[in-house]
Amino acid sequence: MRFRSSFIPLVLAAALAAQTPAPRSVIGTVSAFQPEQAAFEVTTDSGAKEKVQMSTTTMVQQVAPGEKDLNKAQPFDATKIAIGDRVLVSWTTGAPEARRVVVMGANEIQSKKDADRLDWQQHGLAGVVESVRGQEITVKSRTFAGEKVSIIAVTEKTLFRRYKQDSVKFSDAVPSSLAEVKKGDQLRGRGAKSADGGRVDAGEVVFGSFATRAGAVTAVRAEAGEVAVKDIETGKPFVIKVTADSQLKQMPKMAGGMARPGGPMAGGMPGGGMRGPGGAPEIAQMLERMPAIRITDLQAGETVLVSSTRGASKDLVTAIMLLANAETLIQMATASSRQSTGGLSLSGPGLSGGVGGMSGGLGGLELPTMMP
Repeated sequence: MRFRSSFIPLVLAAALAAQTPAPRSVIGTVSAFQPEQAAFEVTTDSGAKEKVQMSTTTMVQQVAPGEKDLNKAQPFDATKIAIGDRVLVSWTTGAPEARRVVVMGANEIQSKKDADRLDWQQHGLAGVVESVRGQEITVKSRTFAGEKVSIIAVTEKTLFRRYKQDSVKFSDAVPSSLAEVKKGDQLRGRGAKSADGGRVDAGEVVFGSFATRAGAVTAVRAEAGEVAVKDIETGKPFVIKVTADSQLKQMPKMAGGMARPGGPMAGGMPGGGMRGPGGAPEIAQMLERMPAIRITDLQAGETVLVSSTRGASKDLVTAIMLLANAETLIQMATASSRQSTGGLSLSGPGLSGGVGGMSGGLGGLELPTMMP
């Protein structure tokens, strides 16, 4: 009987423990803030909405962007929480108010992104992988004057990261290795760059398998974040998914039509000062500096270019960059391709066939993909 009487409380305790909700936490972005109620709304990375109620006992702290050690968190004034801040919120079991809120400021995040992007541009090289021999990766990139060949040298200490399938964010790339780098991948390396800018001894490499496609817009479903497109090469329909991390850009409308490649029109484009071989503009960097637009600015009938990772479906792509009013750029690629065999022959993965009589697809137009 002693065994039975002592066993019953243990069974009850186990049952109560099973019914008690475990402590939980969420990570997301502040989408609304009501300081008078000491409350804010978080949109999690999965898109769910969560209301966070604070109290006088809630511990509010701040960490620097990129910091992974929460022991380095510093006290933070809760009234300074702002829309766009990234937060980690945790609750004590059974308590309605948050136990702890760790804030990463939106302005600080953007400043770090800007600094990282500049550093990748100044100390990095990018292109499509041509070959991997030993610890040297040969990549090719495009300018309006033709092809540029660069070498990215790596060591056993080089950090490799690879874009996941259907991924958009540079920061979401997963750990990888040199063995996974394949011909046709797009790749960026950052490190010590040579004086002539043709080689970098990389401490960090990010790469992935991407596709650039072009088509005419047939419908815009802004609420769903979708753009229906008719493929310019195959004539088949596909859908472009636009997320909060997608970049939407627009080519400026050029007065007086198309100029010769590398001529006045190319030089007058935003970012036209970014130069490659022979003083020709670097296409990828030029496109990154095009004016931003919203999905609601897209119109049925206009030509768009879209870059994406290779996904699970050919009929649905998630945009990394979508370039509107792209017909002019395609025409410039056509003209360049006709003038030079080393011109803009599209080496973008997934683009075979030709546009406007070009061989090799869309004239070598590799839209920016791996954007820090």
